[in-house]
Amino acid sequence: MPKSQVRKKKVYTPPTDVRPTATASTRKPSPIWLPVTAVALIVVGIGWLVIYYLSEQAYPVASWGYWNLAVGFGAMVSSLILLSRWR
Repeated sequence: MPKSQVRKKKVYTPPTDVRPTATASTRKPSPIWLPVTAVALIVVGIGWLVIYYLSEQAYPVASWGYWNLAVGFGAMVSSLILLSRWR
């Protein structure tokens, strides 16, 4: 039986007017403070919520009431925003 001929495919090169201007290799890495701050915000947010629940809503700030939950979750959400900028 005869062997079929192998087809050679051309290598795709995108047009120059569509190429992105900044590639992953040209962007600068993130500063060291970014992941450190993000991890610190996660720890502070979880710690704030744990203290709030274990103290039966008396600490960290008793007059804030349920706003203590907003502070704890806000710290964790802000750390996620920071981590989205991490390269």
